[in-house]
Amino acid sequence: MVTDPSNIKRALRAELRERRRTRTSVERASATEGFTRNLQKLVTDTGAGFISCYLSATHEPNTREFLNWAQANGIRTLFPIAREDGLLDWTHGDGESEAEGLFGMPEPIGEILGPMIINDVDLIIIPAAAVDASGVRLGWGRGYFDKTLGSMQKCPPVYAVIFDDELLETVPREIHDQPVDGVVTPTQIITF
Repeated sequence: MVTDPSNIKRALRAELRERRRTRTSVERASATEGFTRNLQKLVTDTGAGFISCYLSATHEPNTREFLNWAQANGIRTLFPIAREDGLLDWTHGDGESEAEGLFGMPEPIGEILGPMIINDVDLIIIPAAAVDASGVRLGWGRGYFDKTLGSMQKCPPVYAVIFDDELLETVPREIHDQPVDGVVTPTQIITF
């Protein structure tokens, strides 16, 4: 019997979404400290001066304290803006204003820079539902980051931000899924 990877992914996403939803505020606060520390270390160790990073939603690994640090330290940052056609535009944002984008995700308000500017960054930090030990990333099912990474002329290092229990032994992979170079968790940075 052959199992459809998309059905396995759907079930796994539901389980992971529920896990995130039920984390306590104490667990989230502790994780945020770890994410911030490890993201700072990743940027410092790679020497990245221009990064792309997502603006975290309520139940996602919190990137906001890290982004405040990046802004305070002169790290130029691009943020993704979801488009109806399945591609990502980008903005620097104004550092303060945000709006609800497609699918209810927070997006900073700023000049829309178009899809090609992502080719100029030194490091890409992306969300994920889970990642496996070989760098296969399970996203949330819309394919925005897979399309972006698959179309880049020259891709810099890509790191997914996940909770420790979301680093799995294996994740189902389909032909369009783009791997990541590493993960950042509250307790570690792993490069594949």
